[in-house]
Amino acid sequence: MPAVRRIDVHLGGPDGDRSYPILIGSGLIDGHPELQRWITGREVFIVSNETVAPLYLERTMSACGDRRIDTLILPDGESHKHLGTLEKIIDALLERRHSRATTLVALGGGVVGDMTGFAAACYQRGVAFIQVPTTLLAQVDSSIGGKTAVNHPRGKNMIGAFHQPRGVLIDTDVLVTLPRRELAAGLAEVIKYGCIRDPEFFAWLERSMPALLAGDAAALSVAIERSCVTKADVVAADERESGLRAILNFGHTFGHAIETHTGYRSWLHGEAVAVGMVLAAALSVRLGTLHEDDAERIRALVAAAGLPTRPPEDLGVETFLEHMAVDKKVIDGRLRLIVLEGLGTAVVRDDVPRAVIADTLSAAGAAP
Repeated sequence: MPAVRRIDVHLGGPDGDRSYPILIGSGLIDGHPELQRWITGREVFIVSNETVAPLYLERTMSACGDRRIDTLILPDGESHKHLGTLEKIIDALLERRHSRATTLVALGGGVVGDMTGFAAACYQRGVAFIQVPTTLLAQVDSSIGGKTAVNHPRGKNMIGAFHQPRGVLIDTDVLVTLPRRELAAGLAEVIKYGCIRDPEFFAWLERSMPALLAGDAAALSVAIERSCVTKADVVAADERESGLRAILNFGHTFGHAIETHTGYRSWLHGEAVAVGMVLAAALSVRLGTLHEDDAERIRALVAAAGLPTRPPEDLGVETFLEHMAVDKKVIDGRLRLIVLEGLGTAVVRDDVPRAVIADTLSAAGAAP
C-alpha cells in the first residue's frame, strides 16, 4: 500500500479521549485497516449524492467489509443543504431500523459531510460517523473539526451541532474527477490557512498555484497535508470555537453574506470565501493592521487560483451588512470579524465600526 500520512486531532473531554485520525493517501477509498476499527458495529449507513455515488459508492461499500450496508443518495448542491434533506436522512435511518450501534459514512463534499454529521449528532441522541471527503474543500476544511449544520434561508449554517467523526479518510486520487471550478473553490480554503497562520505556506502557494490548478498530485498532497495540520492544531486548541478557532472563519462572514444573498445556488462556498478574504484583507488595511502590499498579495493569489475577487454586482452595501448581522459570529449584538495583523497572524475583532465595514464594501464594488 502506498505511504499514508496520519494527522491526529487531539481531543479530550469528560467522556474520555475523543481524538481521531486523519488519513491522507492514494487509493484509501478502497479500504484501510483503520477504517474497520472506526465502524463500531454491524450496521453502516452511507450518505452520498448523485454526482459522487456513481464514481465511488460501490468501492466505499466494499471497503466497509462484511456488514449490513444501507445507502441514501441525495441531490447535489448547497441549495439542498436544509432541514428537509436532513429529514430524509433521518426518515431513511428509521425506515431501515438502524440502531444506536450504526455508523454513518459521509461520502461526498462539504454538503454531504455537514448533513450526515448533523444527522449522526441527532439520531438517537448521537451515533458514530466517518468522513470520506471527495472534494478538495471538504478534504482540507469541512470534514475536520466536527462542525455539522444545515442552512436556513436567513443564514448559512445556522442550525447544527458539534459532533466529531470517528475518523477522516482522505483519498487524494478522487480529486482527478473533480471539476476545475470545484478544485479552485477548495483552494480558497487552502489559501486561508496561509493567510491566518502560515506565511511560509502562503509563499509556497504563490509559487505552486500553476501546479495545483493543473492537478499535480504531489503539489495537492502537500497542500492537503499542510492545511489539515493547521486545522487539526486549531481544533485541538479550541474545539467549540470559544476563542482561537474563530480565526478559521477568516473571510467567512463576508462570504456567508454572499451565499445567503444568492440563495446558495449561483456561488460555490469557496468562491464566496475567496471574495470574503479579499474583503477581510482590505478591511485590515483600513484598520491599520495589515500592509497594503500583503493585501494585494492575497488578492493576487486568489485571482491566480481562478477565483472571484469582487462581490456580486447586485449586492448592495446595506443588504450586505444586513446579511452579516445574522451571522453566527454575532454575539450580544457585536459582529466579530477576523482581521490580519500581518500575513500569517489573524485576530478576532468585535470593535470594527460599521462605517469602516461599509467603506470597505463600497470600495470593493458593492452597490450603494
